[in-house]
Amino acid sequence: MNKNIHPLSDVQTDKIGENTFVWQFSVILKNAVIGSNCNINCNCFIENDVTLGNNVTIKSGVQIWDGITIEDNVFIGPNATFTNDLVPRSKVYPDKFGQTIVKKGASVGANATIIAGIEIGEFAFIGAGSVVTKTIPPYTVWYGNPAIHQGFITENSVILDLDLLDKKNNVQYVLDGYKPVMK
Repeated sequence: MNKNIHPLSDVQTDKIGENTFVWQFSVILKNAVIGSNCNINCNCFIENDVTLGNNVTIKSGVQIWDGITIEDNVFIGPNATFTNDLVPRSKVYPDKFGQTIVKKGASVGANATIIAGIEIGEFAFIGAGSVVTKTIPPYTVWYGNPAIHQGFITENSVILDLDLLDKKNNVQYVLDGYKPVMK
């Protein structure tokens, strides 16, 4: 057994990369694919049709259901909630679960709810407690219920307002495609 898997967890998959830690009371089903250098905190559940990239952090209390892909270098905050069925009913299952993807470098804040079938773009930032109901473009900041576009973010985690201004340092940015760069 991998020495980085806590003995009080239930890890059924053997598809886990090197240097990944799984903490106590977490359950990972047999078909899940987990990358290298990940940290899956206690009390997490990862279903079968799930892929996690490398360097992913999953904080405590997160459930990742069938149909969800999380790319490299993503942060998922404590108790963030993912859904995979837009019309859930007891003992009634869809033909196919919603496919959700969280692209590389994105962050999802604590207690955010992510509705099935959307994409969260590269390096996007979802604020704590947000309810995300639609696809989120790369390098953007969203929060609220429902989450609305509140600004932009750089790869170095500089938060910009809607006018691409870093108010803290009074530095103006412009967009190069989706990516904010200094003017």
